[in-house]
Amino acid sequence: MPLRRIREEAGVMSGVKSSLKTGHEKCIIPGIETGAIRPVSQASTSRSIGCQTDPLPKRSVGTQLSKDTLKTHVRSRASQTSVVCENVWSPPLLTSTPLKSLPPKKRPRLELEEDDDEWEASIEATDPNDSTFIQSVSMTTESSTVSQASPPYDVPKYIVYENCLLELFELCPVCSSMCDVRKTIRTSFIQMKKVFNAFGVKSMRYQAFRKHAKTYLEPAIVWKWKRAQQVELQRLSQQSKVIIGGDMRADSPGHCAKFGSYTVMNLETSTVIDIQLVQSNEVGGSYYMEKEGLKRSLALLEASGVTLDCIVTDRHLQIQKYLREKGITQYYDVWHIDKGMSKNIDKLAKEKDCEVVKKWQQSIRNHLYWTASSSKTGPEKVAKWTSVINHIHNIHTHEDPLFPKCEHSDVIDKRRWLKPGSKASYRLEKVLTNKRFIKGVEKLSPHHQTSSLEAFHSVVIRFAPKSVVYPFIGMLCRLYLSAFHFNENAYRPQSTGALRDPTFKLAFPKAKKEGYSLKRRKTEPTFCK
Repeated sequence: MPLRRIREEAGVMSGVKSSLKTGHEKCIIPGIETGAIRPVSQASTSRSIGCQTDPLPKRSVGTQLSKDTLKTHVRSRASQTSVVCENVWSPPLLTSTPLKSLPPKKRPRLELEEDDDEWEASIEATDPNDSTFIQSVSMTTESSTVSQASPPYDVPKYIVYENCLLELFELCPVCSSMCDVRKTIRTSFIQMKKVFNAFGVKSMRYQAFRKHAKTYLEPAIVWKWKRAQQVELQRLSQQSKVIIGGDMRADSPGHCAKFGSYTVMNLETSTVIDIQLVQSNEVGGSYYMEKEGLKRSLALLEASGVTLDCIVTDRHLQIQKYLREKGITQYYDVWHIDKGMSKNIDKLAKEKDCEVVKKWQQSIRNHLYWTASSSKTGPEKVAKWTSVINHIHNIHTHEDPLFPKCEHSDVIDKRRWLKPGSKASYRLEKVLTNKRFIKGVEKLSPHHQTSSLEAFHSVVIRFAPKSVVYPFIGMLCRLYLSAFHFNENAYRPQSTGALRDPTFKLAFPKAKKEGYSLKRRKTEPTFCK
């Protein structure tokens, strides 16, 4: 449509001659991508309606105006187009048959949201008696009402019986064969509460759960543990001597633990005897929790009449001093000594001209375990251990009379022997003959180790993860439950195959990196007690 005709018809509709002044109002006609802002005069006797009377810029734009634009208005429910001004409203320009021209350029989402806010603000500022105001509001209300289906989380849920749920697993959906279903129950209120909230299932509040746990569950667990502990201590008091192991577990990684649980285990039967939970503020810091836990456990054993043969621990300095003053024989766990030595050898093998040390690492570790298991006294252990210095230089006779010669055969495979006086030989000898390390070798445990204690600590993680904070009584009850489960399965026999032969399994522990271990496969654990 020519621009001149638009101007004339707009002048007839408004009834106001265009007398422009400096003041102006912003006017937007939806569907037109361009438009200059012109000042509009407001007559005292009639309502001023803003329109776009400036000439269009010299560029091609898409419009939605046609010959039928200014005819009788027919409202379309599928659009929300209207002329929006800040203070006044003009009749919306709609078209029933839009032109097949280029579509209008889309605006970013952020601008759409900002325009919607301005549009809502303009509705509030407009006179409610204006017919265009009522029409615009009704258009927006009717077009924005969209029926939506109910979301999945509003669908009703049902709790089924356990036997009905297990029926789903009786037959395999692929091969239709019978399945061997083994049920294991591990519950935690916090985890179950999260699941119930996700499904919209109602459950008791945490305060109600804590009330029931404090009144019934926790006293029952403590009473059950004390009763079982008295039976075990009475049995141990009838033995001549008992070999125990002790170690502490912190409730969080690092040196900022709040609770420390010291465990004493009978290494001959691999059963937990006592657990002492110590809080760090009781003893002045987490470093002192291990000593306090050992003192409480030894006091309990002494009061029960248990006679100790020795105790196997790690190389904690406070523990060494305390046991030395008490006159109790102490041995070191070989794995703790080996762990520190292996770290030093790994560090040495990364240095220049010392790469050959890595080839001897596994042989040196085997020699350490053989030294501990084949020796009866401390000096004999030291003599056997220091013989490795001559052995790596292809020298198999030694000056110490306690171990004058290597026990291996004279025929030895060709190995890469170290040269005496070389950098690798000098640095390795310095690591293996360290003064503190030699004292540790002298007190290596010749019989039992604390590997069972480490296994028990891995069981505790299942009952009390380190990523969760527990109160004192809650942490104590979880330790007792883990001890019940561990003691119940301490005597599990080795499983057998179809031909009644014992079975084994390969384990790839993290400490061995690329190595593996062959372990006995035991029967499945039980959860009876």
